[in-house]
Amino acid sequence: MPAKPQTITLVGAGLNGPLLAMGLRRHGFTVEIYERRSDMRRVRMSAGRSINLALSARGIHALTDAGLWGNMRKIITPMKGRMMHSVASELTFQPYGKNEAEVINSISRAELNIALMNAAEAEGVRIFFQQRCTGMDLKTGFVHLHDEQTGEERTVESAVVIGCDGSASAIRNEMLKLNRFKFSQQYLDYGYKELTIPAGPNGTHVIEENALHIWPRGNYMLIALPNIDGTFACILFLPFEGNDSFAQLNKHNEVLGFFQSRFPDAVPLMPQLTDNFFSNPTGAMVTVKCSPWHVEGKALLLGDAAHAIVPFFGQGINCGFEDCTCLLELLDRHGADWARLFREFEQARKVNTDAIADMAVENFVEMRDRVADPKFLFRKRVELALEERFPHLFVPKYAMVTFHRIPYATAMKRGTVQERILAELCASIERIDELDWGKAERMIGADLTPLELAA
Repeated sequence: MPAKPQTITLVGAGLNGPLLAMGLRRHGFTVEIYERRSDMRRVRMSAGRSINLALSARGIHALTDAGLWGNMRKIITPMKGRMMHSVASELTFQPYGKNEAEVINSISRAELNIALMNAAEAEGVRIFFQQRCTGMDLKTGFVHLHDEQTGEERTVESAVVIGCDGSASAIRNEMLKLNRFKFSQQYLDYGYKELTIPAGPNGTHVIEENALHIWPRGNYMLIALPNIDGTFACILFLPFEGNDSFAQLNKHNEVLGFFQSRFPDAVPLMPQLTDNFFSNPTGAMVTVKCSPWHVEGKALLLGDAAHAIVPFFGQGINCGFEDCTCLLELLDRHGADWARLFREFEQARKVNTDAIADMAVENFVEMRDRVADPKFLFRKRVELALEERFPHLFVPKYAMVTFHRIPYATAMKRGTVQERILAELCASIERIDELDWGKAERMIGADLTPLELAA
């Protein structure tokens, strides 16, 4: 096929591909996206692709830059905090932020993906579906595609190829063949299962609408995120093997008995529990790290293709969208000097994506067993009190990651310092009015510098 020097090819029409494509179109490029799956606007999406996402500051910033956030507000549900459900069906609410403005936003992956594809096509982006990337020639820039419907093999050539094709990226698989390409993938010993709490009468929510619900049980957990139609998208996280694992739950009565003993208040809310459990697949969760992310100025990895993370900090989509923001800002600065742009993109992002990958794994432990611990909940209240007293110095790690666009690596480093301060301040007290504010001021002043808190 003839070369198309002004064409940029994106592999993957998930969430990052269409958003990035819009920005590239606005810079004057022709953009084509090739997607392995069918068009979800025309076919029913399989279970496992509709799990809700948590949009926060980084993702909102990217959508605002693209002119899309106003419309997205129609399909989000704000979540003000975590609602913990004990085995005795007692409820405990823990706010996410210091005030009502600090919330995270539940949004359907499918609704967001559809909105992004529609917006990209309105900008002139062409999306080709059922086109599975089978490889790329990194010297020539040729991308090899297999039509999943007709079986036809084809090749496309463009100036630049960007792999937005997720944790199993075909473009990254080609880079694995390069000398000294570094790659690691680490799977959790846990899987997840998508379940549903249906809406009540007239599309009402049958449990608190503006919260992320968690049933923490030490070694596993159930969570539920609200949808605008009154339903809740639920996810069960269990070990693959051993006690209380997916391997043990093979029959309808076993699943029902497990839920009745571990999540008793959830069972009446889930009339299709066992049907959902056995009809929906069990997913795996992986952390991917690699380098380099680029090959000269020809190819680049972005989003999960470069740095897949587990979902327990709610940052997968936000991190990917921040990739798009960073790349487009560099394009504004340097123009289409792709080799320089890709190099600076990786330098800016990798230290931060490595950091959020590690924090996401750490947050899994917090969500499944620490959120039910009274001492942990007390420390969270102390955190908010310290933030109120020292607003530009002591900002909780969760807030730095979720409500601000502070670099992830900075949030992780400061979070470690703040954990040490918290541990010392809370060691011998049980009430906030017992807090030694003089000691807090001395420690914070000595160990922390002021932050820029632009959202």
